Amino acid sequence: MRIVKLTPESKNNILENLLKRSPNSYGKFEAAVNDILANVRARKDEALFEYTKNFDKADINAENVRVTQEEIDEAYAQVDKDLLDVIRKALVNIRDYHAKQKQYSWFDSKPDGTILGQKVTALARVGVYVPGGKAAYPSSVLMNVMPAKVAGVEQIIMCTPPGKDGKVYPTTLVAAKEAGVDVIYKVGGAQAIAAMAYGTESIPKVDKIVGPGNIYVALAKKAVFGYVSIDSVAGPSEILVLADETANPRYVAADLLSQAEHDEMASAILITTSEELAQKVSEEIDGFVAQLSRKAILEKSLENYGYILTAASMEEAIEVANEIASEHLEIVTKNPFDTMTRIKNAGAIFLGEYSSEPLGDYFAGPNHVLPTNGTAKFFSALSVDDFIKKSSIISYSREALEPIHKDIEKFATAEQLTAHANSIRVRFE
Repeated sequence: MRIVKLTPESKNNILENLLKRSPNSYGKFEAAVNDILANVRARKDEALFEYTKNFDKADINAENVRVTQEEIDEAYAQVDKDLLDVIRKALVNIRDYHAKQKQYSWFDSKPDGTILGQKVTALARVGVYVPGGKAAYPSSVLMNVMPAKVAGVEQIIMCTPPGKDGKVYPTTLVAAKEAGVDVIYKVGGAQAIAAMAYGTESIPKVDKIVGPGNIYVALAKKAVFGYVSIDSVAGPSEILVLADETANPRYVAADLLSQAEHDEMASAILITTSEELAQKVSEEIDGFVAQLSRKAILEKSLENYGYILTAASMEEAIEVANEIASEHLEIVTKNPFDTMTRIKNAGAIFLGEYSSEPLGDYFAGPNHVLPTNGTAKFFSALSVDDFIKKSSIISYSREALEPIHKDIEKFATAEQLTAHANSIRVRFE
């Protein structure tokens, strides 16, 4: 793995290279996605089932698009009992963590008859997209569904692509049932996003769409934003490890590869103040890559977006980490909690050598749906907040309004909005 000395020039080159991975660079796919969205919006189920036949090679129609209880029972029979136990343990951790995020309505009243407040209401219906294709992701099901359940969303539907046999991965179905999904539909891709955004005869329109997907899914979510809310337009996965001479090079190498194996566009970066650690981590990575099952993906990912950066000081290392604003940030330093206080931009922060990134992916409880491509500078992890809306509450008595009514009239008149001013004035004629 390449080792690069941090300089202003090398930092800028790396940041520029990482930005090439942004979903905003996927323009060549937009026309195809927009065609799918327009077709499903116009022809609804008819177009939806045609795309499912073309892309997934599955015969799906209005009679079998919805997963039945029999199919769910069959999935439970196929899933390993030990894995089911792990899913249930993880679910409890995820639910308990998100329960601490829950917000409640509040009201503040004063003796003069002024009441101000905020009414918190859960979204009525949310759509969760779960990828199919090459692998099953029960962890994504739990991470996207549990905060919605904690928030009190009335109905959660899920769309996931079927196999050629018209069936859904058993682990996906089991995770969805355990998490409390109300209805599961066997459709995927941009056409599933269109169905949830606009509604069809079989699939109801939702208020918000969450969940990961390929380039087509990401662009479809971006395009329907405004018709519905979305969580984010996620880019490829990424990890940044911030380490000093106390870090274990074997652990660091293993953690970098845990994200590099996602796909060829994934990013894995180590920033360290120790040249000796940099060299040892590079050697450990070479050893791991030679024996890991996703060797081809790992090699391409590291070649494109893998870096070991050596910094002159921890201050410089932290500054660059904040500039990169990684999805996952591991801090493996002498005092990781102290280092953490100087971190401003990261999706999730993992402290110490036993807090490896996969702990957060699967089990610890915090959400693994995180901002990518530097958007951790202004976005947060998926949370209960994503599944609620807040209404402002305003109530004034005549006694409360009277001493300030002329101030409001003056403000409105200054903006040449005389009807605004009149709306206040008439109450004191």
